[in-house]
Amino acid sequence: MSAASEFKEFITKGNVIDIAVGIVIGLAFTAVVTALVADLITPLIGIPGHVDFSSIGVNINGSVFKIGAFVNALVSFLIIAAVVFFLVVRPVAQMDARAKARRPAAAATTRECPECLSQIPLKAKRCSFCTSPVIPVS
Repeated sequence: MSAASEFKEFITKGNVIDIAVGIVIGLAFTAVVTALVADLITPLIGIPGHVDFSSIGVNINGSVFKIGAFVNALVSFLIIAAVVFFLVVRPVAQMDARAKARRPAAAATTRECPECLSQIPLKAKRCSFCTSPVIPVS
C-alpha cells in the first residue's frame, strides 16, 4: 500500500473529519462568545472605561513580572466562563433534563432473588449467586 493511499484512507476516516469539524465549530463559537462578552456583557457589568491592568508589573533583579496582564486575562476568562455557563451549559442541561423526564422508563431486565436479594435476569430459573431455584417471569 502506498503512502498516498494510506494518507487518503486516514483522512477519509470518520474520526478525523469529525474532529476537524469540531475544531472549526469550536473556533467559530469562541469568536461568538468573545464578541458577546466584549460587546454586550462587559458594558452591562459596567467596568468603567474597560479598566486595563496590563501596566501593572513587578521588577525583580531586572526581570519584569507582568502581573497586570495576568489579571486582565483572569478577569476575561472568568467573565467568559460565566457567560458560557449561564447561557450555554445550564440551558442545555435543563433541556436535557426535560427530555429525559419525557422519555418512558426502560423496561426492567432484572429482578431480586427472594433468597439473597441479588439482581438476576427476569427469565432465570436459578439464582447465579445463591443457586436457589426461582420462578421465571414470563
